[in-house]
Amino acid sequence: MSIAKPRVLLIVTQDTKEVEGHFLRDCLEEAGCDVIHLDPSVRRTVGGAEIGPEAVAAAAGKSIEDIRAIGHEGKIQMEMIAGATKLALEIHARAPLSGIISVGGSMGTTLGTTVMRSFPYGLPKVMISTLASGFTAPFVGLKDIVMVNAVCDISGINSITQDVYRNGAFGIAGMAHHYEKRIADKRPLVLISTLGTTERGMRRLRESLEDDGYEVMVFHTTGMGGQTLDAIAAERDVAAIVDMSLVEINDLIHDGICSAGPDRATAGLKRGIPVIFAPGNADFYIMPSPMAVGDDPFQGRRFHVHNAALTAVRTGQADLEKLADHVAGLVQDAPGPVRFYVPLKGFSNHDSEEGYLHDPSLPPKFATYVEAVMPANVDVRRFDAHINDAIFGDALADAVREMTKAKIEA
Repeated sequence: MSIAKPRVLLIVTQDTKEVEGHFLRDCLEEAGCDVIHLDPSVRRTVGGAEIGPEAVAAAAGKSIEDIRAIGHEGKIQMEMIAGATKLALEIHARAPLSGIISVGGSMGTTLGTTVMRSFPYGLPKVMISTLASGFTAPFVGLKDIVMVNAVCDISGINSITQDVYRNGAFGIAGMAHHYEKRIADKRPLVLISTLGTTERGMRRLRESLEDDGYEVMVFHTTGMGGQTLDAIAAERDVAAIVDMSLVEINDLIHDGICSAGPDRATAGLKRGIPVIFAPGNADFYIMPSPMAVGDDPFQGRRFHVHNAALTAVRTGQADLEKLADHVAGLVQDAPGPVRFYVPLKGFSNHDSEEGYLHDPSLPPKFATYVEAVMPANVDVRRFDAHINDAIFGDALADAVREMTKAKIEA
């Protein structure tokens, strides 16, 4: 019985990278893939690609001559991105792709990864880029894109780039051969936020829910993690959210390095998804470790150097009140059920008897303040436990069960 070859979309501009495009295509075909080359070139049309520049321009509603006449590389790229994305999705709708690979500098990386980000999680995506060793967040975004460092400029084939391109091509080929589109999971989905400092409590919660038949997705709250949680809350059928790590909100308030922006935690609230908040990691905000020097770093606040990049800076009562005020503002118009659970014996590993930032006086004061400022639609409860204690994890799991019962039984 013959097995269909996986279809791989190759995005390469031949006007500047013709040699590299041919090399990648040869590798992909050697690896047993069917290749659809999408060429979003602007300077000239080389030919040979399944989808040429004229088709990309037409998909953007213009001729290639009109696009060339724009005379501004940024505006030109926006048009070609629009056309390339539209065509790529149409190709995938007609006959599903099993992978996407692209190679480029700053312009090619922007175009290639923009197309990739329009595709679902799970579909293999590889970007070979001169920018892969630097600041990749704008290109990866919230999607599962693999970025490979080109090492040299993408200008011909040499003894290094030959291996880089070949590894990238055979990497996407291997992924494409084994790619299977997942059947939609019918289990009710719960999203949880955490850090390593609340890992033990989160694991108790996760395992309890999984034993009950929930699908659980956990997100590390270092900025992109919280944004990803919110993006999934906005797109998918989510049964409940347990936001048990609020350090990204602390970092927003204190200009820390893990802020997820002012809209953090709003996506699920707006959709009426049941949300349970807990002040995990509210005992600190995160600053760059190189700032932990001198006679009086962080204005005399206690701090713990977690590693060479991250330092946890202790929050005080006023800081915790600002956090509570911020959350109160987020939840005041929530159409769905909201709870806020406060553990009275500490908010993270650091805020424990074995930790570096423990202050047992603050959690009870925080609980009292939360009870005072939360709007009437929020069910506030306090627990004589640490956030990582089993009793608190069990309480969060019980809350999920109670708040999702009607949805599951429907």
